[in-house]
Amino acid sequence: AMMTVKHYGRGSGSGATTLGKPVVDSANKRGSLLEVVQVLTDLNLLIKRAYISSDGGWFMDVFHVTDQYGNKLSEDIVTDHILQSLGRRGCSFRSLRGSVGVQYASENTTIELTGRDRPGLLSEVFAVLADLKCNVVAAEIWTHNSRMASIVYITDEETSLPIDDPDRLAKIKQLLLYVLKGDLDRRGAQTAVSVGVTHTQRRLHQLMYADRDYDTDEYDLAPEASSGRKPLVTVENCVERGYTVVNLRCPDRPKLLFDTVCTLTDMQYVVFHSTIIAEGPEAFQEFYIRHTDGCPISSEAERQRVIHCLEAAIKRRVSEGLRLELCGEDRAGLLSDVTRIFRENGLSVTRAEVTTRGTTAVNAFYVIDSSGNQVKSETIEAVRNAIGETIKVKEDETLTKSKPPAQQTGGFSL
Repeated sequence: AMMTVKHYGRGSGSGATTLGKPVVDSANKRGSLLEVVQVLTDLNLLIKRAYISSDGGWFMDVFHVTDQYGNKLSEDIVTDHILQSLGRRGCSFRSLRGSVGVQYASENTTIELTGRDRPGLLSEVFAVLADLKCNVVAAEIWTHNSRMASIVYITDEETSLPIDDPDRLAKIKQLLLYVLKGDLDRRGAQTAVSVGVTHTQRRLHQLMYADRDYDTDEYDLAPEASSGRKPLVTVENCVERGYTVVNLRCPDRPKLLFDTVCTLTDMQYVVFHSTIIAEGPEAFQEFYIRHTDGCPISSEAERQRVIHCLEAAIKRRVSEGLRLELCGEDRAGLLSDVTRIFRENGLSVTRAEVTTRGTTAVNAFYVIDSSGNQVKSETIEAVRNAIGETIKVKEDETLTKSKPPAQQTGGFSL
Protein backbone atom coordinates (compact mmCIF):
# COMPACT_ATOMS: atom_id res chain seq x y z
CA ALA A 1 0.00 0.00 0.00
CA MET A 2 3.05 2.25 -0.20
CA MET A 3 4.39 4.21 -3.16
CA THR A 4 8.11 4.20 -3.95
CA VAL A 5 9.87 7.45 -4.86
CA LYS A 6 13.38 7.13 -6.31
CA HIS A 7 15.80 10.04 -6.61
CA TYR A 8 18.99 9.03 -8.35
CA GLY A 9 21.63 9.78 -10.98
CA ARG A 10 25.24 10.89 -11.31
CA GLY A 11 26.90 13.83 -9.64
CA SER A 12 27.15 15.56 -13.01
CA GLY A 13 23.36 15.74 -13.21
CA SER A 14 22.74 13.08 -15.85
CA GLY A 15 20.38 10.56 -14.34
CA ALA A 16 18.76 7.23 -14.86
CA THR A 17 15.18 6.22 -15.45
CA THR A 18 12.96 3.49 -14.17
CA LEU A 19 9.72 1.95 -15.36
CA GLY A 20 6.48 2.36 -13.47
CA LYS A 21 7.95 4.29 -10.53
CA PRO A 22 8.16 8.04 -9.89
CA VAL A 23 11.73 9.10 -10.55
CA VAL A 24 13.44 12.35 -9.65
CA ASP A 25 16.78 13.12 -11.28
CA SER A 26 19.02 15.97 -10.14
CA ALA A 27 22.67 16.68 -9.50
CA ASN A 28 23.84 15.16 -6.24
CA LYS A 29 24.75 18.52 -4.78
CA ARG A 30 24.95 19.07 -1.04
CA GLY A 31 21.48 19.64 0.32
CA SER A 32 19.61 17.83 -2.48
CA LEU A 33 18.60 15.07 -0.04
CA LEU A 34 17.06 17.67 2.25
CA GLU A 35 15.20 19.24 -0.68
CA VAL A 36 13.52 15.93 -1.54
CA VAL A 37 12.67 15.12 2.08
CA GLN A 38 11.38 18.67 2.47
CA VAL A 39 8.91 18.44 -0.39
CA LEU A 40 7.70 15.01 0.74
CA THR A 41 7.11 16.54 4.16
CA ASP A 42 5.27 19.54 2.72
CA LEU A 43 2.97 17.12 0.91
CA ASN A 44 2.16 15.64 4.36
CA LEU A 45 3.48 12.25 3.27
CA LEU A 46 4.56 9.65 5.81
CA ILE A 47 7.98 8.16 5.05
CA LYS A 48 7.78 4.54 6.18
CA ARG A 49 11.13 3.37 4.82
CA ALA A 50 14.05 5.05 3.10
CA TYR A 51 17.37 3.90 1.67
CA ILE A 52 19.97 6.53 0.82
CA SER A 53 23.30 5.83 -0.85
CA SER A 54 25.86 8.18 -2.40
CA ASP A 55 29.34 7.05 -3.41
CA GLY A 56 31.70 7.13 -6.36
CA GLY A 57 29.83 9.96 -8.11
CA TRP A 58 26.47 8.13 -8.10
CA PHE A 59 23.56 8.46 -5.71
CA MET A 60 20.20 6.82 -5.13
CA ASP A 61 17.54 7.86 -2.62
CA VAL A 62 14.54 5.54 -2.29
CA PHE A 63 11.49 6.48 -0.19
CA HIS A 64 8.48 4.31 0.59
CA VAL A 65 5.66 6.73 1.36
CA THR A 66 1.93 6.86 2.10
CA ASP A 67 -0.45 9.73 2.69
CA GLN A 68 -1.11 10.86 6.25
CA TYR A 69 -3.86 8.24 6.58
CA GLY A 70 -1.68 5.35 5.43
CA ASN A 71 -3.11 5.17 1.89
CA LYS A 72 -1.24 4.87 -1.39
CA LEU A 73 -0.87 8.06 -3.44
CA SER A 74 -1.24 9.25 -6.99
CA GLU A 75 2.18 8.96 -8.63
CA ASP A 76 1.65 11.93 -10.96
CA ILE A 77 0.87 14.38 -8.15
CA VAL A 78 3.89 13.44 -6.06
CA THR A 79 6.32 13.38 -8.99
CA ASP A 80 5.12 16.77 -10.23
CA HIS A 81 5.67 18.45 -6.87
CA ILE A 82 9.13 16.94 -6.39
CA LEU A 83 10.21 17.97 -9.88
CA GLN A 84 9.03 21.51 -9.19
CA SER A 85 10.94 21.56 -5.92
CA LEU A 86 14.19 20.47 -7.57
CA GLY A 87 13.92 23.05 -10.31
CA ARG A 88 13.06 21.11 -13.47
CA ARG A 89 9.94 23.22 -13.95
CA GLY A 90 10.94 26.10 -11.73
CA CYS A 91 10.66 26.31 -7.97
CA SER A 92 7.03 26.62 -6.94
CA PHE A 93 5.29 25.87 -3.66
CA ARG A 94 2.08 27.75 -4.48
CA SER A 95 -0.06 24.63 -4.64
CA LEU A 96 1.01 23.76 -1.08
CA ARG A 97 -0.30 26.92 0.55
CA GLY A 98 -2.33 24.89 3.03
CA SER A 99 0.87 24.14 4.93
CA VAL A 100 2.38 26.59 7.38
CA GLY A 101 5.77 25.31 6.21
CA VAL A 102 5.41 27.12 2.89
CA GLN A 103 6.79 30.58 2.36
CA TYR A 104 4.45 33.57 2.32
CA ALA A 105 7.20 36.16 1.86
CA SER A 106 6.24 37.26 -1.66
CA GLU A 107 2.88 38.58 -0.46
CA ASN A 108 3.60 39.41 3.17
CA THR A 109 6.26 40.75 5.49
CA THR A 110 8.10 38.11 7.52
CA ILE A 111 9.08 38.70 11.14
CA GLU A 112 11.46 36.31 12.95
CA LEU A 113 11.55 36.20 16.75
CA THR A 114 13.71 34.29 19.23
CA GLY A 115 13.98 34.61 22.99
CA ARG A 116 13.31 33.10 26.38
CA ASP A 117 9.87 31.51 26.67
CA ARG A 118 7.52 32.47 29.50
CA PRO A 119 3.79 32.30 30.22
CA GLY A 120 1.81 34.88 28.27
CA LEU A 121 4.63 35.75 25.84
CA LEU A 122 2.66 34.87 22.71
CA SER A 123 -0.29 36.93 23.93
CA GLU A 124 1.95 39.97 24.30
CA VAL A 125 3.51 39.50 20.86
CA PHE A 126 0.13 39.33 19.11
CA ALA A 127 -1.17 42.26 21.18
CA VAL A 128 1.73 44.45 19.99
CA LEU A 129 1.10 43.50 16.37
CA ALA A 130 -2.63 44.24 16.73
CA ASP A 131 -1.89 47.67 18.27
CA LEU A 132 0.43 48.44 15.36
CA LYS A 133 -2.34 47.62 12.85
CA CYS A 134 -0.59 44.49 11.59
CA ASN A 135 -2.70 41.58 10.36
CA VAL A 136 -1.20 38.14 11.04
CA VAL A 137 -1.69 36.05 7.90
CA ALA A 138 0.22 33.00 9.14
CA ALA A 139 2.58 32.08 11.92
CA GLU A 140 4.36 29.14 13.45
CA ILE A 141 5.75 29.10 16.97
CA TRP A 142 8.02 26.49 18.57
CA THR A 143 9.25 26.25 22.16
CA HIS A 144 11.94 23.98 23.54
CA ASN A 145 14.21 24.02 26.58
CA SER A 146 12.75 27.36 27.75
CA ARG A 147 13.52 28.98 24.39
CA MET A 148 11.01 30.28 21.83
CA ALA A 149 11.32 30.78 18.08
CA SER A 150 8.58 32.03 15.80
CA ILE A 151 8.06 33.19 12.24
CA VAL A 152 5.11 35.52 11.72
CA TYR A 153 3.80 36.65 8.33
CA ILE A 154 2.04 40.02 8.49
CA THR A 155 0.32 42.55 6.23
CA ASP A 156 -0.98 46.04 6.75
CA GLU A 157 -4.41 45.82 8.38
CA GLU A 158 -5.97 48.43 6.08
CA THR A 159 -4.45 47.60 2.70
CA SER A 160 -3.67 43.86 3.15
CA LEU A 161 -0.33 44.58 1.45
CA PRO A 162 3.19 43.81 2.70
CA ILE A 163 4.69 46.36 5.06
CA ASP A 164 7.87 47.79 3.58
CA ASP A 165 8.18 51.22 5.21
CA PRO A 166 11.58 51.17 6.98
CA ASP A 167 10.49 53.40 9.88
CA ARG A 168 7.38 51.34 10.55
CA LEU A 169 9.33 48.08 10.37
CA ALA A 170 11.94 49.48 12.76
CA LYS A 171 9.18 50.37 15.24
CA ILE A 172 7.63 46.90 14.96
CA LYS A 173 11.01 45.25 15.57
CA GLN A 174 11.83 47.50 18.53
CA LEU A 175 8.50 47.03 20.32
CA LEU A 176 8.63 43.26 19.82
CA LEU A 177 12.17 43.27 21.19
CA TYR A 178 10.92 45.02 24.34
CA VAL A 179 8.37 42.22 24.78
CA LEU A 180 10.91 39.45 24.20
CA LYS A 181 13.60 40.85 26.49
CA GLY A 182 13.65 39.90 30.14
CA ASP A 183 15.97 40.11 33.10
CA LEU A 184 16.49 36.33 33.06
CA ASP A 185 17.29 36.05 29.35
CA ARG A 186 21.06 35.64 29.37
CA ARG A 187 21.34 34.85 25.67
CA GLY A 188 19.40 37.86 24.48
CA ALA A 189 16.27 38.13 22.36
CA GLN A 190 16.37 38.72 18.60
CA THR A 191 13.95 40.18 16.08
CA ALA A 192 14.51 40.38 12.33
CA VAL A 193 12.69 41.08 9.09
CA SER A 194 13.23 38.16 6.73
CA VAL A 195 13.95 38.92 3.07
CA GLY A 196 13.72 36.41 0.21
CA VAL A 197 12.47 32.86 -0.05
CA THR A 198 12.84 30.48 2.86
CA HIS A 199 11.13 27.42 4.26
CA THR A 200 9.34 28.17 7.54
CA GLN A 201 10.08 25.00 9.46
CA ARG A 202 13.66 24.75 8.28
CA ARG A 203 14.15 28.37 9.33
CA LEU A 204 12.68 27.60 12.76
CA HIS A 205 15.25 24.82 13.18
CA GLN A 206 17.98 27.29 12.21
CA LEU A 207 16.71 29.94 14.63
CA MET A 208 16.56 27.54 17.57
CA TYR A 209 19.94 26.04 16.67
CA ALA A 210 21.48 29.53 16.55
CA ASP A 211 19.83 30.26 19.91
CA ARG A 212 21.49 27.11 21.34
CA ASP A 213 18.27 25.50 22.54
CA TYR A 214 20.21 22.21 22.52
CA ASP A 215 22.39 23.43 25.41
CA THR A 216 21.16 21.36 28.36
CA ASP A 217 23.51 23.05 30.83
CA GLU A 218 21.31 26.12 31.10
CA TYR A 219 19.78 26.86 34.50
CA ASP A 220 16.29 27.29 33.06
CA LEU A 221 15.55 23.84 31.70
CA ALA A 222 12.02 23.28 30.44
CA PRO A 223 9.92 20.60 32.16
CA GLU A 224 10.17 18.22 29.21
CA ALA A 225 13.96 18.25 29.39
CA SER A 226 13.78 15.76 32.24
CA SER A 227 10.44 14.09 31.48
CA GLY A 228 11.99 10.75 30.48
CA ARG A 229 11.13 11.06 26.77
CA LYS A 230 14.72 11.53 25.71
CA PRO A 231 15.45 9.98 22.29
CA LEU A 232 18.29 7.50 22.02
CA VAL A 233 21.08 8.84 19.79
CA THR A 234 24.50 7.21 19.40
CA VAL A 235 27.44 8.61 17.41
CA GLU A 236 30.47 6.43 16.64
CA ASN A 237 33.25 6.52 14.07
CA CYS A 238 33.58 3.79 11.44
CA VAL A 239 37.36 4.08 11.12
CA GLU A 240 37.86 1.58 8.30
CA ARG A 241 35.40 3.44 6.05
CA GLY A 242 36.16 6.99 7.16
CA TYR A 243 32.56 7.72 8.21
CA THR A 244 30.82 8.72 11.41
CA VAL A 245 27.79 6.50 12.08
CA VAL A 246 24.78 8.16 13.69
CA ASN A 247 22.03 5.89 15.03
CA LEU A 248 18.74 7.27 16.25
CA ARG A 249 15.78 5.61 17.93
CA CYS A 250 12.65 7.39 19.19
CA PRO A 251 8.83 7.28 18.95
CA ASP A 252 7.79 7.77 15.34
CA ARG A 253 5.89 10.87 14.27
CA PRO A 254 5.27 12.84 11.06
CA LYS A 255 8.16 14.98 9.75
CA LEU A 256 10.77 13.21 11.88
CA LEU A 257 13.13 12.50 8.96
CA PHE A 258 12.92 16.11 7.80
CA ASP A 259 13.89 17.32 11.28
CA THR A 260 16.96 15.08 11.53
CA VAL A 261 18.20 15.59 7.94
CA CYS A 262 17.64 19.33 8.25
CA THR A 263 19.73 19.46 11.40
CA LEU A 264 22.61 17.41 9.98
CA THR A 265 22.63 19.55 6.82
CA ASP A 266 22.63 22.85 8.71
CA MET A 267 25.42 21.55 10.95
CA GLN A 268 27.49 21.11 7.75
CA TYR A 269 27.39 17.32 7.55
CA VAL A 270 26.83 15.30 4.38
CA VAL A 271 24.79 12.08 4.47
CA PHE A 272 26.44 9.41 2.28
CA HIS A 273 24.40 6.38 3.29
CA SER A 274 21.28 5.97 5.37
CA THR A 275 18.58 3.45 6.27
CA ILE A 276 15.26 4.59 7.72
CA ILE A 277 12.58 2.28 9.16
CA ALA A 278 9.37 3.73 10.61
CA GLU A 279 6.67 1.10 10.15
CA GLY A 280 5.75 0.70 13.81
CA PRO A 281 5.41 2.93 16.87
CA GLU A 282 9.16 3.59 16.89
CA ALA A 283 11.44 5.02 14.23
CA PHE A 284 15.00 3.84 13.56
CA GLN A 285 17.41 5.99 11.57
CA GLU A 286 21.03 5.27 10.68
CA PHE A 287 23.26 7.81 8.91
CA TYR A 288 26.81 7.48 7.61
CA ILE A 289 28.07 11.06 7.55
CA ARG A 290 31.14 13.21 7.08
CA HIS A 291 31.69 16.88 7.66
CA THR A 292 31.70 19.02 4.51
CA ASP A 293 35.50 19.10 4.76
CA GLY A 294 35.44 15.33 4.12
CA CYS A 295 36.39 14.28 7.66
CA PRO A 296 34.44 12.24 10.20
CA ILE A 297 33.81 13.58 13.71
CA SER A 298 37.18 14.09 15.32
CA SER A 299 36.56 15.01 18.98
CA GLU A 300 34.39 14.03 21.93
CA ALA A 301 33.03 17.60 22.17
CA GLU A 302 31.87 17.46 18.55
CA ARG A 303 30.31 14.03 19.11
CA GLN A 304 28.34 15.27 22.12
CA ARG A 305 27.23 18.34 20.19
CA VAL A 306 25.78 16.22 17.39
CA ILE A 307 23.92 14.07 19.93
CA HIS A 308 22.45 17.08 21.75
CA CYS A 309 21.48 18.85 18.51
CA LEU A 310 19.67 15.79 17.13
CA GLU A 311 17.86 15.31 20.44
CA ALA A 312 16.75 18.92 20.32
CA ALA A 313 15.65 18.63 16.68
CA ILE A 314 13.43 15.66 17.57
CA LYS A 315 11.86 17.30 20.61
CA ARG A 316 11.16 20.77 19.19
CA ARG A 317 8.12 19.54 17.31
CA VAL A 318 6.86 17.31 20.14
CA SER A 319 4.84 19.69 22.29
CA GLU A 320 3.38 19.14 25.72
CA GLY A 321 -0.31 19.51 26.39
CA LEU A 322 -3.61 19.58 24.55
CA ARG A 323 -4.09 20.56 20.94
CA LEU A 324 -6.83 23.17 20.58
CA GLU A 325 -8.07 23.68 17.02
CA LEU A 326 -9.91 26.89 16.22
CA CYS A 327 -11.53 27.50 12.86
CA GLY A 328 -13.67 30.56 12.15
CA GLU A 329 -14.05 33.87 10.39
CA ASP A 330 -10.82 35.84 10.40
CA ARG A 331 -10.85 39.34 11.84
CA ALA A 332 -8.42 41.97 13.03
CA GLY A 333 -7.05 41.20 16.49
CA LEU A 334 -8.36 37.62 16.60
CA LEU A 335 -5.05 36.08 17.66
CA SER A 336 -4.49 38.81 20.24
CA ASP A 337 -7.90 38.08 21.78
CA VAL A 338 -7.53 34.29 21.70
CA THR A 339 -4.06 34.21 23.26
CA ARG A 340 -5.13 36.79 25.88
CA ILE A 341 -8.00 34.50 26.88
CA PHE A 342 -5.55 31.59 27.14
CA ARG A 343 -3.34 33.67 29.44
CA GLU A 344 -6.26 34.86 31.60
CA ASN A 345 -7.30 31.24 32.11
CA GLY A 346 -3.83 30.13 33.17
CA LEU A 347 -2.82 28.41 29.90
CA SER A 348 0.58 28.63 28.23
CA VAL A 349 1.11 28.01 24.52
CA THR A 350 3.98 25.59 23.79
CA ARG A 351 3.51 25.46 20.02
CA ALA A 352 1.19 27.09 17.50
CA GLU A 353 0.32 26.88 13.81
CA VAL A 354 -1.65 29.79 12.39
CA THR A 355 -2.94 30.02 8.81
CA THR A 356 -5.47 32.04 6.89
CA ARG A 357 -7.38 30.49 4.02
CA GLY A 358 -9.32 33.20 2.26
CA THR A 359 -11.39 34.82 5.02
CA THR A 360 -11.14 31.81 7.34
CA ALA A 361 -8.64 31.52 10.19
CA VAL A 362 -7.37 27.98 10.80
CA ASN A 363 -5.39 27.89 14.03
CA ALA A 364 -3.95 25.13 16.21
CA PHE A 365 -2.49 25.75 19.66
CA TYR A 366 -0.78 23.29 22.00
CA VAL A 367 -1.48 24.47 25.56
CA ILE A 368 -0.43 23.46 29.05
CA ASP A 369 -1.46 24.69 32.48
CA SER A 370 0.96 27.46 33.51
CA SER A 371 1.19 25.98 37.01
CA GLY A 372 2.31 22.61 35.65
CA ASN A 373 -0.91 20.77 36.42
CA GLN A 374 -3.05 18.91 33.90
CA VAL A 375 -5.40 21.17 31.95
CA LYS A 376 -8.88 20.89 33.47
CA SER A 377 -11.99 20.41 31.37
CA GLU A 378 -13.67 23.40 33.06
CA THR A 379 -10.75 25.57 31.95
CA ILE A 380 -11.27 24.51 28.33
CA GLU A 381 -14.99 25.19 28.67
CA ALA A 382 -14.29 28.66 30.07
CA VAL A 383 -11.95 29.36 27.14
CA ARG A 384 -14.54 28.11 24.67
CA ASN A 385 -17.24 30.37 26.16
CA ALA A 386 -14.96 33.40 26.23
CA ILE A 387 -13.75 33.00 22.65
CA GLY A 388 -17.20 32.29 21.24
CA GLU A 389 -15.74 30.24 18.41
CA THR A 390 -15.76 26.53 17.64
CA ILE A 391 -12.84 24.86 19.42
CA LYS A 392 -11.90 21.23 19.01
CA VAL A 393 -9.86 19.63 21.77
CA LYS A 394 -7.46 16.93 20.68
CA GLU A 395 -4.67 15.36 22.70
CA ASP A 396 -1.28 15.25 21.02
CA GLU A 397 -1.20 11.74 19.52
CA THR A 398 2.57 11.86 19.47
CA LEU A 399 2.51 11.84 23.26
CA THR A 400 -0.45 9.63 24.00
CA LYS A 401 0.22 6.79 21.55
CA SER A 402 4.01 6.55 21.70
CA LYS A 403 5.87 5.19 24.66
CA PRO A 404 9.46 6.31 25.26
CA PRO A 405 12.08 3.86 24.04
CA ALA A 406 13.88 1.84 26.64
CA GLN A 407 17.24 3.40 27.38
CA GLN A 408 20.19 1.29 26.40
CA THR A 409 23.91 1.71 26.17
CA GLY A 410 26.25 1.14 23.29
CA GLY A 411 25.56 1.37 19.58
CA PHE A 412 23.00 -0.34 17.43
CA SER A 413 22.92 -0.74 13.68
CA LEU A 414 20.35 -1.27 11.00
